[in-house]
Amino acid sequence: MYIAMNRFKVAIGSETHFEEVWRKRDSSLSQVPGFVEFRLLRGATNVQEDYTLFSSHTLWRSEEDFVNWTKSENFRTAHRNAGERKGMYKGPPVFEGFNVVPGI
Repeated sequence: MYIAMNRFKVAIGSETHFEEVWRKRDSSLSQVPGFVEFRLLRGATNVQEDYTLFSSHTLWRSEEDFVNWTKSENFRTAHRNAGERKGMYKGPPVFEGFNVVPGI
């Protein structure tokens, strides 16, 4: 199993809009070979730095399945409007990918 996460610092006041973008997003993930599960996680708000932390979390059968998705038309379609929402972010998303350690 492989877990792919992106962390987003969302400007305070943009949280509802950010969540709505994800609700309406046509990712077609359920049709992608190897895709298992998606979650959008909402973390703490950092008032001093003016953001709320979010993380998108996908579970894949393998890292190879995830990489194949990132090279697909489904991926390009799901991310085609990402640049239009720069004002709601405090910096770019931060990607983290992990292979699950078997047996633990």
